[in-house]
Formats: sequence, structure tokens, C-alpha cells
Amino acid sequence: MQDTTNQVPQPSTKVLDQETLEFAQRIFEFVRSGDAARLGPLLDQGLPANLCNQKGDNLLMLASYHGHVDTAKLLLQHGADPEMYNDHGQTPIAGAAYKGDLRMVELLLNHGANVEGAAPGRKTALMLAAMFNRTAIVDLLLARGANIDARDANGLSALDAARIMGAPDTPTQLARIGH
Repeated sequence: MQDTTNQVPQPSTKVLDQETLEFAQRIFEFVRSGDAARLGPLLDQGLPANLCNQKGDNLLMLASYHGHVDTAKLLLQHGADPEMYNDHGQTPIAGAAYKGDLRMVELLLNHGANVEGAAPGRKTALMLAAMFNRTAIVDLLLARGANIDARDANGLSALDAARIMGAPDTPTQLARIGH
């Protein structure tokens, strides 16, 4: 007879059943649609706030990207990590800056998101905001300490990126600051 007292249990190779998959799909749909009322009790019962989908997007990333501030706030209150990257190297703050959601950027910063939160190619939230002419977000990020001189993987600054993208207001806004 073999001694099994010190053996590490092997992970199950059992495929998730249909009911479990449908439950997971509902969770992600609650977040995409901003249904904090239905999501809250599940988080209270122990649903992991950092749950990820097959693309590596966590619940907070989806709430941020879709502009659901109340849902994001709920997730953060339940321990969601504002610095958790998805499989594409994106952070929630980068997604919110790209989408132009000032309230979301502010919420994430207030809950510990790095003001230099990056997207692929080392594009910071400031660069994304500048590229897409998000002047209020540029102001907020700079007020919170964003590095106006940061460079992406191609050596471009926020000002360079804004100019290349043809943003109408942020190049002047950034140049006025002196860089």
C-alpha cells in the first residue's frame, strides 16, 4: 500500500460544467452592464473581486472600460486590485483614460491606481488622455503627479503622441506647461 499523507493533490482536469460557465458569463455581464445591485450580494458571499475572463480582463477592468463607476467602486470596496494588468498589458486607469472617463480615472486614483498606469507599448494614462484630447483627464493626471516627460516604447512623450494623433487641444495644453 502506498503512503499518500505527503502527496500534493493534483488539479482536476474536469471540464467546467455548463451551469458554472453560465454563472461566470452572468457575472461578467453584470459588470459590463453596470448591474452593481446584482453583483454586490455575490461579492458579499465571497465572489473574488479580481475574477478574470478568458482574455485576462478582471472585473474592475471591464467596469472601468464600460464606464460603470458604481460597479467599479463596489469592486474596489471588495478588494479589487486597481493595478491588475490584463493579458494585453492594460490597466484599468489606462482603459478609463482612453475612454475619456474622468470620474473613473479619479475613482481609480483615489483607490491606489498608479498615475503612471500603462497600456501596451508603455503608453501611460497621460499619453492616452493626450492622444485622444481628454483635456480634463490630462489636468487631473498632471495634478496627481503624472510624469509629463515619460516616454513610451517608441520614445514618444504625451505631447508627441497628441501631436501625431492630431488632438486639437492637448498639444497646446501640454506645451503651455512648459514641455
